[in-house]
Amino acid sequence: MTYRGAGVNIDAGNALVEAIKPLARSTSRRGADADLGGFGGLFDLRAAGFEDPLLVAATDGVGTKLKLAFSTGIHDTVGIDLVAMCVNDLVVQGAEPLFFLDYLATGHLDPDVAAAVISGIADGCRQAGCALIGGETAEMPGMYGDGEYDLAGFTVGAVERANVIDGTKVQSGDTLLGLASNGVHSNGFSLVRRVIERAGIDFDTPAPFDSRQSLGEALLAPTKVYVRSCLAGIAAGEVHGLAHITGGGLLENIPRVLPEGLGVRLFRSAWPSIPVFDWIADVGAVPPEEMARTFNLGIGMVLIVNPETKQETMTALRESGESVFEIGEVVFQTDGALVRIED
Repeated sequence: MTYRGAGVNIDAGNALVEAIKPLARSTSRRGADADLGGFGGLFDLRAAGFEDPLLVAATDGVGTKLKLAFSTGIHDTVGIDLVAMCVNDLVVQGAEPLFFLDYLATGHLDPDVAAAVISGIADGCRQAGCALIGGETAEMPGMYGDGEYDLAGFTVGAVERANVIDGTKVQSGDTLLGLASNGVHSNGFSLVRRVIERAGIDFDTPAPFDSRQSLGEALLAPTKVYVRSCLAGIAAGEVHGLAHITGGGLLENIPRVLPEGLGVRLFRSAWPSIPVFDWIADVGAVPPEEMARTFNLGIGMVLIVNPETKQETMTALRESGESVFEIGEVVFQTDGALVRIED
């Protein structure tokens, strides 16, 4: 008996490593040469320019959005999702992502599919300015169905001790700035798939909310990477807190950076509606509060800023390519609701 006969092809795995080495090298940055092949990846904080840094780490996955990749055969965007879900969680603390590692597990390794996934991961790393310094590809026969895989990502960043953003400076009267999302991002897809079932449409049909692309292409639009723009906004003004709008939507994520006794008022008319969310709410008969607790509703990142410097922050964000909206304000909590959404 052989390992290959049991379903694991070591040669295919080695070939994949060689194939993706150029992708890793394309993500190199100060502190890391992003070369693959060792047992671990190295990073030089001093070479990256830090003097008194704190390390910040985050890990995440893509969730059931992967089911859409399996169904459509589109595999080069979920890697961007993987990176974005991790690095966006670092930047909310003022941290600059330094390096990234990935874990891809599958029942049978398809080198072409794996290479497409990792090309997306490298793309996401380039957008975030972090180095892809390693990863693991696990071939585990019997664990996954044909054509299926799972992804996990791990990132480490750093922030100078004096520049940590932890929400403690948030105060009543602060302004909330929202950065536009480009769709569902990577949360709520268990509900999205149920809505698709109710609608009775296929992934290759035109999207009901955007006929220029198929439903699968529209829903697989990758999560935006907000790192460079947020770091620019932090440098330009006085940012007291940031919230990455992921699982839990607007209602659950903004309170994570609020000191006790404070809440926020959001003005729903302050930012445009994204058609995909109108479609989900309509076809799925999803109540407004459930939508706000599940999806980003068009706002993928929230910055809580000093109103006296909000214009400088907004200018830096817009110069970084973001669509920015003034979506609310911090208030004293009076009725137990941490987030109130008003018209």
